[in-house]
Parts: sequence; structure tokens; C-alpha cells
Amino acid sequence: MTRADGREAGVTGTDRGSGRPVTLGGGDTPLSGLLAEPVGQRPRATVVALHGGGMGAGYFDSPAHPDLSLLALGSRLGFTVLALDRPGYGRSADRFPHGRTLDEQAATVRSALAAFTADGDRGAGLLLLGHSYGGKLALRMAAEPGPLPVVAVDVSGCGRRPAVDLDGARALHGLRGRRLNWGPSRLYPPGAVRASADIVTAMPPREAEGVAHWPRLSAEVLPRVRVPVRLTFAEYEAWWGHTDEDLVELASLFPAAPRVLVERLPDAGHNISLGLAARTYHLRALAFLEESVRLRKAAADAGTDVTS
Repeated sequence: MTRADGREAGVTGTDRGSGRPVTLGGGDTPLSGLLAEPVGQRPRATVVALHGGGMGAGYFDSPAHPDLSLLALGSRLGFTVLALDRPGYGRSADRFPHGRTLDEQAATVRSALAAFTADGDRGAGLLLLGHSYGGKLALRMAAEPGPLPVVAVDVSGCGRRPAVDLDGARALHGLRGRRLNWGPSRLYPPGAVRASADIVTAMPPREAEGVAHWPRLSAEVLPRVRVPVRLTFAEYEAWWGHTDEDLVELASLFPAAPRVLVERLPDAGHNISLGLAARTYHLRALAFLEESVRLRKAAADAGTDVTS
């Protein structure tokens, strides 16, 4: 539904940069974010981008170089891109100063997206694209049957077997923390770390406390995902094990997904969408969305269940 001023009900904001700041209604917790839409055409589909721990929606709008922005690229190619500040970040940080658990975040985001999808044309459906902790949230949401038109899930920077002590690593700072999150500086545009200062924040305590639970929780969540899944591991990913054996085991945990792709991205660190390889990653994610939409349509035309 569109208001008299041309903006959608439940979404407020002003134009600025690649994505305009917006606030999503739905439920009792407004969520802030950035929204970029294609000009003069119906969206092909919609990307819902979920940032990692200690970041914000601006992670997907590259403060260091506009060519690396998912919002700019996606909208230019005909997609709506919504980068959300997860519950406990952005506008909802004051309401949840200690953060929210993964299940609580899933419920809040699901409610906000239900209002968002009801308010306008979202094309062929939603790609839940999550980085790091946002990847866990994307998978958790995809594992819960519901009315959201989720077409596929695309995750980067999130595995199952930790490469570090998750209980101790969440408190890391200084050089080792930077190595885990960024990797070699040559993987990023000049000044990327400094330019990203405004989108970096402390990880809320309740969220941080749940980090170490993911290896156990993932064994319950992943088998319930019934849409195509793509998982990307940066060459210099330091948080998660990504040997060939790790990736084979990880892919085997999606028995209900009709398609599972596990890929590596050369010359990239954990913060993929802030690095020089961001455009490559974003193009591949959008191509995966296109393929997932096409396969779903083909299955529907043939009268088969794409999730079977």
C-alpha cells in the first residue's frame, strides 16, 4: 500500500546515498535500515541483508567505495535491497540495550518483514542474505515455516566448526580481533577500516553470550531449511574452519534443501562486503537469487514441489 506522498505504509525514511534510511513497522519494535529500489521498473526480487555482530546495516553500503555497495549494485540490476539493523542495533538499540537472542531476533525480523512484504511489490520473493551472525539469523528464519516468500538463503562468514574459542574470542580486541574480522589490509580499499568506524559498534551482551551455542544449535536448525542455500567462505576466513572436510560436512546438514552450494572467495577476509572482492560476492549472490527464482518457477510450472 502506498501513501499519498508516494512512500509505503510501514516504511519511513529520507533519501540519502545508495540506500535511503528507513524504519520498518510491524510488531511492537520498529527496525531501522537502508533501502535501495530499482528506478522505473518492478523489482525482480528483494534482497534482505542481515549484518554480523558489532556492525550495522551500513556494512552492505560500503563506506569506503561505492562500487562495493550491495545496495547500489542490487538496485541498479533491478532488485530491491533492504539492509536491516538487526534487533539490538540501530533504532532498536535503546529498546534492547542488552540485545536479543537468536530466536527473539528471528521473531522480530519476521514480523517486520511481514509488514514490509505486505506494503508493496517485492518481486519474485525474498533472498535472506546474512553475514556472520546475520547468517545464523537468515538460516534460523528460513528453518521456520511461515508466510514470508523466502526464495533462498545466502550466507557468508558463518560455518559450523569454530576455528577459535568462541567463548574467549568474543572479547577479543586489538590486533588479534582485527585479524579475525578483517584479515590482511591489502584485501580492502585504502582507508576501509577508518571509513567503517561509523558502522562498527559493540556486540550486545545477550547476543555475545549466545555465540558459542551455534555449533549445537546449527545441528537443529540446518536440517529444517527447505529452500536453496549458498554458503561462501573467504580465503582468509579466520573464525570458522573451512577445510574441504568441514565444507562437505556442513553441506550434508541440509537434507531438506533442494540445492546447496558451498563456495570459496579468493582474496577476501571475514568482512567480505567491505573488501575489494565485495562486488564479486554480491554479483554471485544475485545470480544465485536469479537461479533460485527460475528453478522455483520451473517447478511450479511442472506442478512439482521445489522443496521436495
